[in-house]
Amino acid sequence: MKHTFLFLLALLAAFAARAEVVNVDSAEVARLVASGVVLVDIRTEPEWRETGVIPGSRLLTFFDANGRANPAAWLEQLKTVAGPEQPVILICRSGNRTRAVSDFLEQQAGYSKIYNVRQGIRAWIQESRPVTAVAPALAKCSPGRLC
Repeated sequence: MKHTFLFLLALLAAFAARAEVVNVDSAEVARLVASGVVLVDIRTEPEWRETGVIPGSRLLTFFDANGRANPAAWLEQLKTVAGPEQPVILICRSGNRTRAVSDFLEQQAGYSKIYNVRQGIRAWIQESRPVTAVAPALAKCSPGRLC
């Protein structure tokens, strides 16, 4: 009986410590941003310029134009805007890259709640939601720097 109780307690602790990745749509993104959840746009600078960005987004490119990434460096940048105990929203063009980054944050970085934007900025724009042009200083930010 004692061993069963300890096993169940350990199992419960494992589930409680596990991060939660939630796929959200544009309406939920707007609600979350309005409530103060940090929105991180992981796209590249040319993508930001092409479509604009959601007002208030933090621009932290994860994958470069060749698909390469430096997860450790990116994570250090992310921690300056949202620590592991804070929820964070991730957006890219279509939701595919952010799914991979969400998995990284869930499985390796200790983040407790990650919102992955289904269909990314495409859906946001298709719904005629607001975007803003990227400030020249932000667009010129070199990889590896927090802008």
